Amino acid sequence: MSTLALIPARGGSKGLPRKNVLPVGGKPLIAWTIEAALASACVDRVVLSSDDDDIMAVAEAHGCEVLFRRPPELSGDSASSLAVVSHALAQLPAFDHVMLLQPTSPMRLASDIDAAFELMCRQGAQACVSVCPVEESPFWMYQIDAGYKLQPLLPQLELRTRRQDLPPVYMLNGAIYVASTAYFQQHQGFLGSECAAYVMPRSRSIDIDTADDLAAIELLLNKK
Repeated sequence: MSTLALIPARGGSKGLPRKNVLPVGGKPLIAWTIEAALASACVDRVVLSSDDDDIMAVAEAHGCEVLFRRPPELSGDSASSLAVVSHALAQLPAFDHVMLLQPTSPMRLASDIDAAFELMCRQGAQACVSVCPVEESPFWMYQIDAGYKLQPLLPQLELRTRRQDLPPVYMLNGAIYVASTAYFQQHQGFLGSECAAYVMPRSRSIDIDTADDLAAIELLLNKK
């Protein structure tokens, strides 16, 4: 089985300009994801999807293949990652599996990539995404109605006041999305009833979106 690892990195980031090539721990942010993908045993090719010359040059310098330029209609703020994957598969249709690795998850390891892929295969699933435990449980979250009364966000059979009594809850961390190419094309996505969940610790689930995120990860790397 052949697996394409696609790294999406457009040049027009608004929240943190040029974030994909900003230095993190002594190397460009995107290099962390490229290196993890190249070190993964389950990945056959690592390919960039970008519209930006600087990102392309940095990615190529770190061993990522740059085989096409992302078209303008898939490079704006409203373009979805799923449309970017579909475009890449149209250029490279011969892969059994496609993996989306966002460059904003620099703490994801090659071992995480391999473990998520192995979990998908072992469970007989058609897809797998990475998740991490939530810090704040939705079972303690409320909405406020028109009368300023609290309404539970989720149905509660009983009020649980101790954290250890709450059921475990997870969120997508954006680090790993993988699926069989046929499943992705049929469902136009990774999520669904055939999707397994690979649990990652919060320490490897940091997503870089703002300058504060960048400062936090630099602090973490300095501690290490």
